[in-house]
Amino acid sequence: MFFVRSAEQIAAPCCGGPLGIVGSRPRVWYKSSGEKAKLVIRRLYCEACGKIHHELPDLLVPYKRYDAESIEAVLSASNRTDVAADESTLLRWKCWFLAWVVYAAGCLQAIAIRRGLSVVSPSTEPQSALHLFGRLVGDAAGWLSRAVRPLANSNLWVTDPFCLSVRTPSG
Repeated sequence: MFFVRSAEQIAAPCCGGPLGIVGSRPRVWYKSSGEKAKLVIRRLYCEACGKIHHELPDLLVPYKRYDAESIEAVLSASNRTDVAADESTLLRWKCWFLAWVVYAAGCLQAIAIRRGLSVVSPSTEPQSALHLFGRLVGDAAGWLSRAVRPLANSNLWVTDPFCLSVRTPSG
């Protein structure tokens, strides 16, 4: 069992209010080998708005049981076979990513603009979802974690995948 404790003093993602610790809860984490580990993550209470937030380490994607490295490996390589997950899980990750990537790219651009960073529009249309993301977070290892953290910390994480429009190749 691993205890997650951040060294950073962070504000609530929804309103920027101060966070206090109100407890912890267990969280299951599957490594790419299939090994199951338990994390104990802190529950944080926003004193300004009264909402509860969970402190997730960078290695996890919200609402996913496998680590970000495993998910990223499957999304980056179409024939990845060294992640110990069912084919249906791998397919779900790919479908989730195709639905999420356009929303996430728009959110990352909005965050960059809010922080006064320059956002350069590409001269050509991106050839794939990964190409679109590569412009924003790079294509080096860890790109999924680099994309997830700003969205989660800006209270822009969508918990319901059905809120996102999904385009199929035929339509």
